[in-house]
Amino acid sequence: MITSDIIKDAQSFLMNTYSRQPLVLVKGRGTTVYDSDGREYLDFVAGVAVNNLGHCHPRVVVALQKQAQRLMHVSNHFHIEAQVALGKELVRNSFADKAFFCNSGTEAIEAAIKLSRRYSREIIKKDRFEVITMFGSFHGRTYGAVSATAQEKFHQGFEPMVPGFRYVPFNDSKAVEAAVTDKTCAILVEPVQGEGGVKVPAPGYLKALRKICDEHQLLLVLDEIQTGMGRTGRLFAYEHEGITPDIMALAKGLGSGMPVGALLATDKASQAFAPGTHGSTFGGNPLACAAGLASLEALLEDNIIIQNVEALGKHFMDGLRSLKAKYPFIKDVRGQGLLIGMELDFEGKEIVTECLKQGFLINCTVNTVLRFMPPLIISKEEIDQLIDALDGIFQKR
Repeated sequence: MITSDIIKDAQSFLMNTYSRQPLVLVKGRGTTVYDSDGREYLDFVAGVAVNNLGHCHPRVVVALQKQAQRLMHVSNHFHIEAQVALGKELVRNSFADKAFFCNSGTEAIEAAIKLSRRYSREIIKKDRFEVITMFGSFHGRTYGAVSATAQEKFHQGFEPMVPGFRYVPFNDSKAVEAAVTDKTCAILVEPVQGEGGVKVPAPGYLKALRKICDEHQLLLVLDEIQTGMGRTGRLFAYEHEGITPDIMALAKGLGSGMPVGALLATDKASQAFAPGTHGSTFGGNPLACAAGLASLEALLEDNIIIQNVEALGKHFMDGLRSLKAKYPFIKDVRGQGLLIGMELDFEGKEIVTECLKQGFLINCTVNTVLRFMPPLIISKEEIDQLIDALDGIFQKR
């Protein structure tokens, strides 16, 4: 089908839940994607921080091909070899002792909320259920996850929200301390707020939250759905702060494009789950876990990928800051590793459109923040190409 027909059919048969760009992507290799008309684009979105290894990484493709020929799905009523292998590697390379698998980041957050509440009631033996989350956060679209999300725009039209969440300012540990009550069971936070505008907290923030949790017998839950799997220059972002959470939600880069999410937890926290308390029909199926295992192994064995992220991120932000020095309408450049935001004093939608015309895919969040999340295998030369393109676009304003 030609592009216009595909777009027309999308408008006719798909629910109107996305503001889609007027192109149909049909192929991806490494840092480049191609549309149905044969045009190519450098991808600085990476499926919203999903394709950390680039598009169609050979190791992941081969793992999927082999697994698809053997076994694609069986019930979690049985042991699944690929699931056990992925769980083992995640535990070996993180703070955690146990893993639970689902299909998405939203589901991982739902599991984290349930585990936190059940832990207080079944293990601590206290009737606590409230979770403290941060203004500007984003944790997902299901009712529990969107209720945890402290952005009113995601609540509008879907009220009432699930009760039991208290919102406080991000990067303010004193506000968190003040919000703790005898009903608080956990603190849920993103190490870097992605959807909320790429906001990086001050050094020591996560350590302060860890201390609050220890003092009040609370669980520290990290949403590393966007920051995990090497995105910030460490396998997991909590490593920058030298702390460990009790629970962590993963997804996005875990499966390199296959839908897989994970909840990691300490033995102490995970004991609150027992057979029948939580589950997932498709979670942890052989195909998804084969992709997750191949992705994790590729990152660990080719350690240079993660090692390069910090240097690439610095190069990227240096280039963006050089633009900030030239153009007064650029308010800020911030980020960690290859999760970077450029805040403008006007809506960024038109910049996204202009970049698209010039062969670059970028993203805009909270209306005014251009968000850059390229594959971790991006090169300095490709970053420079985008910087030059942005310079040319900004010159015309």
